[in-house]
Parts: sequence; C-alpha cells; structure tokens
Amino acid sequence: MFKAMFKDIPPNSLYIYAMSKRLIFAILFMGQFSLSGQVLGLVKYSGGGDWYANPTALENLSEFYNAATGAKTSVAPSELTLREVLPSGVSFLHATGHGRIVFDEEERQILNDFVLRGGFLHIDDNYGMKEFAENELDLCFPQAKKVNVASSHPIFNTLFKLDGLPKIHEHDNEQPKAIGYFIEGELVALLTVESDLGDGWEDPQVHNDPKEKRDKALKMGANLVHWAIVRH
Repeated sequence: MFKAMFKDIPPNSLYIYAMSKRLIFAILFMGQFSLSGQVLGLVKYSGGGDWYANPTALENLSEFYNAATGAKTSVAPSELTLREVLPSGVSFLHATGHGRIVFDEEERQILNDFVLRGGFLHIDDNYGMKEFAENELDLCFPQAKKVNVASSHPIFNTLFKLDGLPKIHEHDNEQPKAIGYFIEGELVALLTVESDLGDGWEDPQVHNDPKEKRDKALKMGANLVHWAIVRH
C-alpha cells in the first residue's frame, strides 16, 4: 500500500522500504497496544445522516473485547470529525447511521491516509445509508479492490469463529453483506449492510434483542477490532 506514496523509488528499493516501514509501524503500534490498547472512535460526518444513532455501541464493544482478550482498548472521549482523525490516536474508526453520508475531497484523502498508516475503517449501515456510504468509500479508496468478503475470510474467525456476518435486524430481509476494500491484498475498510451490528452492540434495553443475537454482534465486532491489530 506504500507504492502510491513512494512511486519515485526504484522497484527493488521500494519493496525494501515498504517492508521496513511496515515493520517499524508494527513494532511501534504493537508496543502502544501492549501499554494502552488501541483507541476506537466514532465519525461525525456531514450529509444529514444520524451519525449519533448508536450512542452506547462502542463503549460496550470495547468492554466486551477487553473482557475477552485482556486488552485495554478504549473509546475516544468524543466523536471525531474526519479532520480530527489523524492526530487523534484512533486506530479503529467506526461510522453508522440511517441516511446520507458525504465526505469532501480533503476528508476522502484523510481516510485514505488513515488506512495507509495502519488504521481500519468500519461503516455499519443502520438502514438507509448503504448507497451513500458505498459511493463515498469508492471515492476514498480508488486504488482499492472492492469485493464482497467471503465467510471463509479470516476476519470472521480471527478471534471468535462465526459463519459469516450475523444478521441482527431484518431491514429488507436480505442476506447480510460485508463489502471489503483491499489495498495490496490487505483488508483496510469494511462496509456492513443488512446486518446492523451496531444495534447489537448497544445496551440490551435499547432494542431488546435476544442475548444470542447480541453475543453474535459483539463477537463480530470483537473480530473487527482484533483485525485492526493483527491483520491475519
């Protein structure tokens, strides 16, 4: 994923440089993770969609992940505009809502830089945002390969073994879909639709979902958080 950033470096030097950058980042990032854990953040976006739709979701996901792994993840103390993302220390960026989501050119470049630096982006369609979110992701990551992520992909069993993306709420009664964006073979961003994972992360009394559904949603969320660190 460093080729576009260092296109003037000779090919053999480019490979060595890219690998060294990855190694340095991994050492620094894992060192930070072992001390304080990665930080989860909620995106406050433009366009009119209700970015604030699931206020208890990320805190519950962080607590679930920490209990399952012994890690020390935390949630950014307030929502983030995209211009606040890069200096924020957030490594797992989450957005949700029911409607229109729009980024400007600078925000698209920020998201591209975010994943190139090792961050992971997850957008969860709370119902009604898929068309807008998918269009924006296409613009954010023009160099990425976009595919429907198969249930055999490691992201579904990196921590908890699941048979693909769980379906928490009905929506249009279609099968849940995980649309992935891959840069140089690495899954860096994921759009989940017809699933409503974020609703499953909320406090139990918010939607009164059965415990089994909430457990699946939290386990899938934990897999996403874990993937943001291990990437395999």
